[in-house]
Amino acid sequence: MTQPTTALLLSGGLDSAVLLAHLLGQGQRVQPLFVRCGLVWEGAELAAIQRLLEALGCDNLLPLVVLQQPVEDLYGPHWSLTGQGVPDAATPDEAMYLPGRNLLLVTKAALWCQLHGVGRLALGVLGPNPFADASEAFFQALQRAVELGGGRTVELLRPFGSLTKDQVLQLADGVPLELTFSCAAPQGELHCGRCNKCHERREVFRRLGRADPTVYAVPAG
Repeated sequence: MTQPTTALLLSGGLDSAVLLAHLLGQGQRVQPLFVRCGLVWEGAELAAIQRLLEALGCDNLLPLVVLQQPVEDLYGPHWSLTGQGVPDAATPDEAMYLPGRNLLLVTKAALWCQLHGVGRLALGVLGPNPFADASEAFFQALQRAVELGGGRTVELLRPFGSLTKDQVLQLADGVPLELTFSCAAPQGELHCGRCNKCHERREVFRRLGRADPTVYAVPAG
């Protein structure tokens, strides 16, 4: 019997990579989706995603679908589009906020699911998230809006919604974390080693006492 398909909004970062492995480990048939918005790090993300999917490849893992959701007309000369003034390790996490980020990504992915008969969309959203568009109320309202607008239910799943990043990485045994990517100012396909995201990545490995497999353009000082 063919398993029903679960779509996964895949960024190539630690959380969504572990979630991909988690869903496959449960025997689910997974359709990875990537929404391309024109942000400076997306080329490096896509390269990492392709390597990750090749490493985790199995019969239940479907080919990546790339959707387009350009934001240049919305964001203008924003650091996420220009690569100038990217928040660094000393910058509060709130500086990483991208207006409407989850609204745009999830709406695009959920509409794709409706049009292709996929009834579940998994998201690697964690518990301690400071942004309003990662709240329970937001996702409940968005799921209802998608259903009302398209006539078909797409359940928005957040399996890691009560977990911290530390807890997620404790579920990562066997996941090739060296193939993941989470950097806001990549140097080619390398993590920059300076931005807020690189700092967050280094810190989670440090807290867990695990070797960081990431190659950074600028080593830790």
